[in-house]
Amino acid sequence: MNQRVKIHSFEVLSDNWYILRKATFDYLRNNGEWQTQTREVYDRGNGATILLYNLEQQTVILTRQFRFPTYINGLADGLLIETAAGLLDQASPEERIRLEAEEETGYTVQTIQKVFEAYMSPGSVTEKLYFYIAEYQSKDKLTTGGGIESEGEDIEVLELPFQQAMQMITTGEIQDGKTIMLLQHAALTVFKC
Repeated sequence: MNQRVKIHSFEVLSDNWYILRKATFDYLRNNGEWQTQTREVYDRGNGATILLYNLEQQTVILTRQFRFPTYINGLADGLLIETAAGLLDQASPEERIRLEAEEETGYTVQTIQKVFEAYMSPGSVTEKLYFYIAEYQSKDKLTTGGGIESEGEDIEVLELPFQQAMQMITTGEIQDGKTIMLLQHAALTVFKC
């Protein structure tokens, strides 16, 4: 544990969807003085995300779905283009991402490759994402995908030329951080652009 942090208390502010807590703690600053700080921390668990790619066809599989927070923060229709992803919910990252890929895109993935882990919004959210890539073939499509309706998912599956997906970052059509990170990783290591 970090000797520069002394936690005093956690107060649950909400546990309606996940847990929002207010933390009060002392932090030992670089100048040697202790400072009392408070932070709100949203704990929704850790997650995993995957970029499916087809090297021969030069394509990727992405999804498009309505995200209410993006809608109220200026994304006109609230429809965000993303890589398949989901919360771990007691599964290992590898187990979860295989399930999410099939549920959301309809593709079963054979060999997955972990590429990195990242905290996406460390100023207030505890979530760590596990990032994966996997090659897909047409024969790997088992269902139409679309997510699980009872979980509120209504997902459109997109198969896009890789270069078009990269251009969509520049045009602002793709604004999701995890998706941009995986597309850029693929540009450097898979498609070698």
